[in-house]
Order: sequence, then C-alpha cells, then structure tokens
Amino acid sequence: MKRKKRHVNPRLTLVVFTTLLSLSTLAQNIKINGVVTDESGEPIIGCTVMRKGANNGTVTDLDGKFTLSVPQNSTITFSYIGFVTQEAKINDVKPISIILHEQNTKLNEVVVIGYGTMRKNDLTGSVGSLNATDLESPVSNIGQAMQGKVAGLQVVDAGKPGDNVSIKIRGLGSINNCDPLVVIDGVPTDLSLNNMNMADIERLDVLKDASATAIYGSRGANGVVMITTKKGKEGKGTLSFAANFSIQRTMHTPEMLNASQYAALSNDMLNNAGYATNPDWSNPSALGNGTNWLDELLQTGYMQNYSVSYSGGSDKAHYYVSGGYLNQSGTVKSVKYRRFTFQENADAQVLPWLKMSNNITVSADKKQQGSYDIGSALRALPTYAVKDENGEWTGPEGNSTWYGSTRNPIGPIETDKQKTNGYNFLGNLTAELTFTKWLKYKSTFGLDAKFWYADNFTPAYNWKPSAVEESSRYKSDNKSFTYLWDNYFLFDYTLAKKHHFNVMAGISAQWNNYDYLNAQKNVFAFDNVHEMDNGQKMHAIGGNETEWALFSYMARFNYDYNNKYLLTATVRRDGSSRFGSNHRWGTFPSVSLAWRISEEDWFPKNDILGDLKIRAGYGVTGSQASVSNYSYLASYNTSVYPFGYSGNEQAALVSTTLANPSIHWEEVAQANIGFDATLFNQRAILSFDAYLKTTSDMLVKASIPITSGFEDTSTTYTNAGKVRNSGFEISLHTVNLKGHIGWTSDLSYTYNRNKIKDLNSSVPYYINQINNSYVTVLDKGYPINVFYGYVTDGIFQNEAEVLDHAIQPGAEPGDIRFKDLNNDGVINDEDRTVIGNPNPTSLFSLNNTLTWKGFELSIYFQGVAGNKIFNANNIDLTGMSAAYNQTTDVLNRWTAEGTSNNMPRAVFGDPNQNTRVSDRYVENGSYLRLKTLSLSYNFPKDWLKALTIQNARLTLSCENVFTITNYSGFDPEVDINGIDLSRYPISRTFNLGINFNL
Repeated sequence: MKRKKRHVNPRLTLVVFTTLLSLSTLAQNIKINGVVTDESGEPIIGCTVMRKGANNGTVTDLDGKFTLSVPQNSTITFSYIGFVTQEAKINDVKPISIILHEQNTKLNEVVVIGYGTMRKNDLTGSVGSLNATDLESPVSNIGQAMQGKVAGLQVVDAGKPGDNVSIKIRGLGSINNCDPLVVIDGVPTDLSLNNMNMADIERLDVLKDASATAIYGSRGANGVVMITTKKGKEGKGTLSFAANFSIQRTMHTPEMLNASQYAALSNDMLNNAGYATNPDWSNPSALGNGTNWLDELLQTGYMQNYSVSYSGGSDKAHYYVSGGYLNQSGTVKSVKYRRFTFQENADAQVLPWLKMSNNITVSADKKQQGSYDIGSALRALPTYAVKDENGEWTGPEGNSTWYGSTRNPIGPIETDKQKTNGYNFLGNLTAELTFTKWLKYKSTFGLDAKFWYADNFTPAYNWKPSAVEESSRYKSDNKSFTYLWDNYFLFDYTLAKKHHFNVMAGISAQWNNYDYLNAQKNVFAFDNVHEMDNGQKMHAIGGNETEWALFSYMARFNYDYNNKYLLTATVRRDGSSRFGSNHRWGTFPSVSLAWRISEEDWFPKNDILGDLKIRAGYGVTGSQASVSNYSYLASYNTSVYPFGYSGNEQAALVSTTLANPSIHWEEVAQANIGFDATLFNQRAILSFDAYLKTTSDMLVKASIPITSGFEDTSTTYTNAGKVRNSGFEISLHTVNLKGHIGWTSDLSYTYNRNKIKDLNSSVPYYINQINNSYVTVLDKGYPINVFYGYVTDGIFQNEAEVLDHAIQPGAEPGDIRFKDLNNDGVINDEDRTVIGNPNPTSLFSLNNTLTWKGFELSIYFQGVAGNKIFNANNIDLTGMSAAYNQTTDVLNRWTAEGTSNNMPRAVFGDPNQNTRVSDRYVENGSYLRLKTLSLSYNFPKDWLKALTIQNARLTLSCENVFTITNYSGFDPEVDINGIDLSRYPISRTFNLGINFNL
C-alpha cells in the first residue's frame, strides 16, 4: 500500500522558526542599564546609546539614565554632539557609568565663507569665527560684543544708544571709506549691526585675507563680516525666553571748576590781559560751588532687553521664529533708544530633489534726543543756575568777557525735539535643487529695504545770550531698496577616496534705488501744534534719487588630496554702474595653499604637537565703497544769478566736479602666510598669520591746473594713491583644567603698521579742522590721520628766556614755549610737524572662563596700545583764554617763576596762542580694560524637571568694569581718527539676566 505523502504547511513552519529564533535571542540577550554624565558629573540628556554594528539603541533620559537589551559581549557606543564618542564592552548586567569628555571643536566647526561653508580644519585662508556663546554679552549691539575677540579686528564703540560701532579689519586700508562688507544670511547689506537682536545670532565669521574675501570681488578689499542667524533643529519644539535688565553709568567725567574757583580764574585771566574784572566776583569764595552742568546733563541709564523664540523641526523641515524688544535710556538726559525685532528662518525638503528656505530679519527702532551738547555742558560757567526764580531757563547775559556766551546746555535737551524712526526688512528666499549627490544648484532672491524718517522741532525761545526768534520744524523721508539675485552651482565629489573636489560657480546681480525728500518750515503759532501745514514760512525743500547696480561672475575651486594638500582658487569679475564704460569691469583673483604636515607618515605622532597646517595665499580685491554714484561724470548745481542793472535773475548751471571717465575701484593686493596647530592632546589651539596688504589706485584729489578755469570746483578724484598695512595676528585657545573645575582661556593679539606710500602730490592733505586750525595731516611716508602741529618746550619762566628764544609773537613769562624746528629764528607755520599717530599698533584681549558645578565665571580683558589721542576738548577746557569753564588741572597753572612747567598762565585773548594745535593736547591712548566680568549659574536639571523646563541660567555681569589708562578725558575709546571732541561717553553697565528653555 502506497504511503500518503505529507505536505508541510509553509506558514506554520515560518511561525515555529520565528518563535524559536526569538526565544533563542531572548535567552542570549541581557538587559543593561546605566548613567551617562559629563566631566563635572552633570547628566547628559539625549545621549545616543547604540549597539555597535546593529540598529537597536536608545537615548538617555532627563537624569542621563538608559536601559537597553543587547546580546552578551556586545560593544555599546555612546555619542553626543560636542563630546568624544566612547565604547564599552558589555559582559554582565551590572549598571555602568559612562563619563563623556568634551571634545575641542574649534578646528572641526563649520565656518561660513561666502556662497558656501567649510570646515575650519580645511581652510586655506584667514578667517576668524565667533559662535553664539562667544557673543554672550549684556550689550545691545553685536559690534560691542565682538570687540577684541577676533585677531585683526578693530571695533570702536560709539557710546550713544542706537549708534553703530566702527569696524576696521587689518588697519585702515584707505584714506576713504574702509568699512568691511557685511553679509547677513548670504545677503550683502549696509544694515547697521545695532538693528539686529543678538539673541538671533548663531555665529559670526570674519574673512580677513584676500583668499577669503576675493569671492566678493570689488567689495572685499576691507574684509567681510559674515553673520548667520539661528535655524531650527530636528526635534520637538523649544520655547526660549531671555530677559536682561541693566543699569548704566558714565565711567569717568572730567573734574570741572566750581563757581568760586572759576571766578578766581576769571579775575586772574582778565588781570593778566589788562581787562576790567567782574566787580560781583571780587570775593570768589562767596559764590560757593554753583552749578555742575555735567551732573545736570548726565544721568543713570537703564536698559531692558527681552527675547522670545520658538524653534524645532523634523527630518524634512525646520523652523525658527523670534521676537525681541529693547528699551534703553542714555546716560545723557533726553537720549532714548527703543527697538523691536522679528526673525523668521525656515527650510523644508519639499521634494526629494528640491529644498526651499528663507530668512527674514525685521526691525523697527526709534531714536530720541534733544539738542544736547556735551561740549557746551563742559564749557558753561558754573556761576549761573539752570533756571531762574521764575522757572525760566537762564543763560549768560551782559559783558561776554565776564559771563561768556555759552547757551544754557540743559534747556534745549527738554525744549528741542529730535527723533528718527527707522524700519528695516532684510530677507531672502532660496531654492536648492539636487541633481545628484555631488551636484546642486542654488538660486537666492534677496531684498534689503530700509525706511527712516527724521523729525526735528525747535521752538522759539528767548535764550541768552542770543534768542531763537523763529520756531522751526525739519522733516526728511528716506527710502532705500536693494535687490539681489544669486544663481550658482555647487559641485562636491571625491575620486578614489583621496581626491576631493569642491567647486562653486555662478552669477550675482544686485541693484539699489535710494531717494529722499526733506523740508523745513519756520514760524508756528503754537509749539504743541506744529504740523508742516501750520508753518508760516518755507525755509527749504530738497530731494534726490540715485541708483547703482552690480553684475558679477564668480567661481571658487577647492581641492584636497588625502586630507593633506589643500588648494583654494577664487575669481570674481564685477561690472559696476559707478564707473565709466572703459573701467566698468574688473577681475579679482586669489589663490591659497595649505599643507597639513601632521598627516605625513614621517610626522612624529605624539601628544605635544597633534595637528599642524601651514597656509599661504595671495589675492587682489577691490573697494567700490569709496566711489560715489556717477563719480565718472561731471556734476553741476543749479544757481540763480542777477544779470544787468535791472536786477533780473537768471538760472545757471555751475560746475562742481569735473568728469573722470577713468575712475575705478581701489585695489588691494594682499599676501598672507600662517599656520594652525593643536598642542598637548588638543588642549591648545594656536593660529598665527602674517600679512602684507597694499592698497593701490586709492582715490585722491586730482591735480587741477589753474589754467583750466576749474581749480575752484569741489574736489575731483582720481585713482593714484597707495597705502600699505603690514602686521601679524595670534590666536590661542587653551583648555587649562578639565573635570569638576574647568578653565579655558582665549588670547588674541594683533600687530599692525600703517603707512601712506603715495598721494599723487608732494602737497599734504590737511583735514579735521578745529577752531580754524587743522589737526590732522595725510602725507606720504606717514600713517593715515597723524596729528600735525607745534611741539612744546616747556614754559617761559622769565623775560630773559623769552628774549633768548626764537621770535614768538605775543610771548611773555608764563606762556608756552614752542620749538623752532626749522631753525629760522621765528615760530610760525613752518615749525609744525607730525605730533602723534592715532592708529594703535597693538590690539589684544584675554578671556578666562572658569566652571564649577553649575557656576561659570568669565573674566574678559581687552585693550589697545601704541596710539595717541588728540584731546580737542582741552583746547577750550585748559585754554584759560575765554569765558569757558575749565578742568581742575588749571588750578596748577603758572602764576610766577617756577610754579609750573606744563600748565601756562591764564590770560584772556591768548596773545601767545597757547591753545594752538600742539603736542600739548596729544595724550597716550593705550589702555587695558576689564571689559566683562560675568558670573552665571546653570540650575540643576533635576530642579527644573518638575517645571518642565529644559534648562535655566541666571547671570550677573558688569561691562566696562575698570580701565587702566593715562588718558585724562572721558574715556580712551575714541573715534578711529583719534580726535576726542565732545564725544558721547562710554558707560559702565551692571546687568542681571535670566534665560530658560521649555
């Protein structure tokens, strides 16, 4: 009998096999648990715990704990951003403790280089970078926060709320505009940094040498500041809130004479000049202290700064949106600043081959100030009150030699109204098309729109000594639109695992339109009703419209062989509407090389020198910022002239500048060599750069012969000047202590020398006039903006010394003796010379950060050296020649032989011209400042868990804690030209801040 064949059910077989396999796996798996912490013992939340070679894993919870089921003898990896990945072999079920060590990410961070990004470790050029942590500061302006933190970068604070900082990279490259180009989220802009919310900044990269800046061609000569705003990250939405409250005070104010002291000085000053003294001041001590006008002008300033943001995303889309509000009252009464900001950044992978993104920055601000004048507050006499017994504003009246002519400096700050409202929109929309893994195409449209409106009202008032007879209102409306369209390809390919190619090539078009309209009307019936329609007299009306365009081709080629030999070549060709047809286009190339010596097989492998890279580069960039629109054309003004005896008027065109069709951009050729090294097992990162930067074809005054008939026109410029900057930069980051107590240091040092090589003429330029005398000279062979004047040689102590000296008209005992430099026996204009250099030769900073448990202490020093300051305030304040108040320095003035050899006698009218521009007013501008002292506390995460708060931080800080300097003025941080004249004072800021994430 035939046996029946049995058929096995395949489904049943599969179920049985799967069940047996699962039971076998479960039998072999073990369940492990543990905790992951950092070196200080704080739990690391969200650390990825993975079985090596498999897909099963988990993440740590709020306490840093995890549980995972894995086969016995598995290897587990622990990874978290910013920490060194660790592995652990699992043999049993005992709980394990893993301590992750923070990795030094300075060399691995991604920097923004213009139309792309690059790992800092792969750079061949000179780029300085700051991240959001580096920029943490209680100031209102990004520029203030970056001061001193990037080698080669000079930042001068304006002091006044709402005003922008001055930024220079590697010295003054021109006698004209040498501000760096600012690029925000890929859009070149002239948006002031004070219009941005610091809480929105992700990072800031400074492109310094030509190999880094040549990608911006005719706008890269003075360096480029790249600002990147924050983006959303994958994960659940995070709500962040930050609040800061600050108190601000002027750090140092000059000591002025009180009423008694001034009255005694006035008597002395008038007696020495043979004038009658004020009979009411025959007993100076009876006047007492009088009015301290600086105390009346200055106040304690307050600042509130709030920011809130929400960010998050998925694997296909990310978002970041924020709002900010800042309200600041100045240390000068009537100065106020208020700012609203909005930021929105988003990106989405719309299709597998299409990614869309946008960045939008919006700000609105309001600046208010009366007609404040710090110079008037310094000069005003302390002998009269702010208001009289009737509540009216007082002022000097009567004999001006006694009472002066300085108007009440306090009244106008309350009666006069000056405000500016600004509205800014900066945005871009980008489409990124991916053709293959190695080829992409990007198209970006950008818009930079600005609107600002000035509105000033001055009422009629019987000010003493001269009244304002007519009320007036001035208004101006300004609009600027800049459009951008960038299109470029990105090619990134690795061949044979050793040859890496990265190429960018494309075009860029930018167009700007600016127009303004202003008007002033006088005589309003009521001070509180002063609409322009109510003005009875038209005083002036004006307006204009200009535009410029730029079209460019650009390309960048990066190549590295085996991560060892690196090459970057860049070229940009710009066409600008600012130049004539013969010089409209320019080409700006650069090339740089790097050799990572430490990757060579023969390089010794040790913990002392871990990574070493040598860099060298050369390139040519341009600057069109110095050239105004239509400079290549002749310009004319319309005027009205009377013709004939009848008095008929005829309109006419008057030439103001001559045509120069050959005018073009200034060019900067820059060579750079440097190296980057890691030391002591990456606990120290050292960067060094040396550079030679030469500006040629600098715009200077054209020599116009008298015979042309145009010698009295306004300045016509030509490309004929030359300036050289040379120097070196050092940046050092060290990790001094690790573990429960952490200590890191950041040091930067810059040395720069500046010299004018050519001005197209043997005749110097004299600029910056004060009291009808020039303070500054531009001359071949000297640095830019050096001071020019007489050299003092003590004080004449007796008549014999006056007679023995060269002829010095008006000199008497007690007057300043000036040197006869040309030995012609006469003191005159020919005896003037260079008396000081305002350009610092050294910029330096040192930041120390110490951590212990949740505490963080930051101590940041910053300073400059090698520069001089021309204290122009002292021309009036120590002159003792007119009815102005003086500093208490004049109490040590010369009164008889041997009483003083530096402070002259008091004499009305100054017959010897003691107050002429001389080295008497030139002071040492070097300073060392404890810029920031900050103590923060990060609350333990287990405290915050119940409140569903991810993290919270409380900060107490002080900005501009103290300054070590020999400068006698308000503060040694003065304008780039080194002249201190009624400058808004720098403030010391005490700040309390808190921020947390939900």
